[in-house]
Amino acid sequence: MTYSAFNSAAQPAAEALIADLFALGGIGYVALGAGPEVLMRAAPGLETTTTERSNFFEELLVNPTLLTLAGQRGRLDCGGLHHIAVGYGDFTEVILSMKDGHVSLGVARKADAREVAKQAHAVLERHGRAVGSHEARLLA
Repeated sequence: MTYSAFNSAAQPAAEALIADLFALGGIGYVALGAGPEVLMRAAPGLETTTTERSNFFEELLVNPTLLTLAGQRGRLDCGGLHHIAVGYGDFTEVILSMKDGHVSLGVARKADAREVAKQAHAVLERHGRAVGSHEARLLA
């Protein structure tokens, strides 16, 4: 299992993706998850009560599971899954699938989660990491 601390070094492509997601504005936290690998970044000066360890396990276990469950439902007859927004105490976590994993964005509770997801999807498209909402994963 790869444990990645906040602000640990990453591949240039991941760093560029993270920088472009933060550039959207209003993003306090970005995490990329791909299987057992988790890369997490917090905006400078972010004050939070969550711990690095709990964030790691959220990205490793919780968010991929939520995407799998909601994605399965979305593919039945809802046109696919666009994003998931989870409202925690002081923030909203916006989660999107991406090729080979997922991206999580922590935003202020007052942020429009749908707009954040739309903008993040556009960033993923520019980086060649977007997954279409209707794209099915077939068993081989």
